[in-house]
Order: sequence, then C-alpha cells, then structure tokens
Amino acid sequence: MTAPKTSLTPPEDALPPARHPDAPAPGEPLGAHYDQCFGCGDWQPHGLHLAARAGEGVNVTAEFTVTPDHQGAPGLAHGGVLATALDETLGSLNWLMHTIAVTGRLETDFLLPVPVGTVLHLDARVTAVHGRKIYCTATGRIGGYDGPVAVRADALFIEVKVEHFIENGREEEIQAAMKDPDQVRRARAFEVNP
Repeated sequence: MTAPKTSLTPPEDALPPARHPDAPAPGEPLGAHYDQCFGCGDWQPHGLHLAARAGEGVNVTAEFTVTPDHQGAPGLAHGGVLATALDETLGSLNWLMHTIAVTGRLETDFLLPVPVGTVLHLDARVTAVHGRKIYCTATGRIGGYDGPVAVRADALFIEVKVEHFIENGREEEIQAAMKDPDQVRRARAFEVNP
C-alpha cells in the first residue's frame, strides 16, 4: 500500500533543495528577522524567543523554552504555541535558500505533552522544491536533540515577493520597519514571515 498524496507531498519532478552560497555557515545563529515577531523577536515580552541556528545543507536547529505564558492546560504548553514554534523554525529554513516565503500549509502532530519549563529542541529541513513551493518537515524533541519526539510538522511554504508584506501588512509597522536606519534589520524584517 502506498501513502496517500496530499498537498504536502512533493510532486515526482520536484527538485532537491539548494543551499544559497551566501547562507549563514553551519552553527551560526540566525537571529530574529524582526524584533516584533512573536516567534523569534526579542521585543515580544510573551513571545517564544526562539533561537535558531543554521545546520548542514538546508537544515536548521532551534530551541524554545516553554514558559508559564505559553500554557494551555495547567502546567502544559498550548498546542497552538507548539505549532507556532515549529512554524517559526520551518520559516527560518528560507534564509538558507535566500528565499522570501510564507506558510501555505502546516500539518502538526502532537505526540507527547510538553510541560512548562521544558526546552523543546527543534530540527527542520527542506525536503523538496517545486516552482514557488517549498516542502519541509520538522520535529520537536524533549530532553535533547536525540530525545523523544513530542511534536512534528510537515509544511508547504510559498515563495512571494517583498510586496506581499508591504501591500498586506499594517501601515504603521511597515513604515516603522522601513525607517529603521539599520539596513540589515530593515531588509530582514521582510525576508521571512513563517
């Protein structure tokens, strides 16, 4: 019996992902793409403060510490927050390809409860590229990068132009980001939007 094809299954003529020659070196921290991002931004008091690092090939690793602000049930991480952590990690993959992309679909499986205080160890990789579509997968483990899988996701990202953000974002934030005197921060604000 073969697995059913879904929108998360790359077509047979999909290409393997290619790491951009100017991608951050393996082990290098990726940093926040935007200080106000709920996933990786430093200016979000209740955000995830996810810290991602470039891996080998088109792979990233990240860590996220579940705080009391991230609870669903008493003492346990909210499933939506865990999905956000996976989405943020998957979105970081696009930096390795120097591609601007947004989440088109995210399918998440919750396998184990994740208690408050847990460090979730995330690993994500691109599996295939087909036109503007980027297929990727991620896992979140507890107890280390070789620990049991608590949550996993498959995703489809869609390549977009920077105009996607400028035409659809709230004017106040767009103007503030575009007026930032730091050219790198200004460009990064519009590079990734998981």
